[in-house]
Amino acid sequence: MIKALSLAAALAVLPFSAAVASPQEPEAAEAPAASAEAAIEAAAERFEARMEEFGERAEAVEADKTLTDEQREMRIAALWADYAPDVQAFTSLVTEHAATIAGEALAGIDIEALVAEAMAGVDMSGVMAMAGGMAANGSWASNDPEHMATYGLVADYAIGSALDEVDDAMVEVNAATARTTAPNAAAD
Repeated sequence: MIKALSLAAALAVLPFSAAVASPQEPEAAEAPAASAEAAIEAAAERFEARMEEFGERAEAVEADKTLTDEQREMRIAALWADYAPDVQAFTSLVTEHAATIAGEALAGIDIEALVAEAMAGVDMSGVMAMAGGMAANGSWASNDPEHMATYGLVADYAIGSALDEVDDAMVEVNAATARTTAPNAAAD
């Protein structure tokens, strides 16, 4: 079942890789992406032929009424063992070349422009209103004793951390003060 899903996933990559491989600009059609796509297509044709052969042989085993269910399962498992390396090789090839195709396609995309466009469409007042609604209606606005105890622990931790930072800063201040006053004390 898992191997069948691997096959389905590998075959599902083919249209994606073809779509991703279509360049944004005519100059972007690089040889590595074209050769990767051609390699995937050629491998897919060979793989499809092998899987059709497997299907025919498995159907013949399944149709053999002289075999028990257990014998059929064992023969199909043995048959699958003959074809499993083909599945592994095909998925490896697709994985290897899909990265090349995706890399070529992504090279022509201006990520900064996409992010800027997405951020331009954000309504900050709406986001703030939503955050305010969440604060007013969230579990932290509850009077549940368990929530109150939990938030008390969180507050204690935050205050403890802040006090630790103050203590660390005071150690640094005292050390700096000692360094600046030590030469003056020696001069007296």
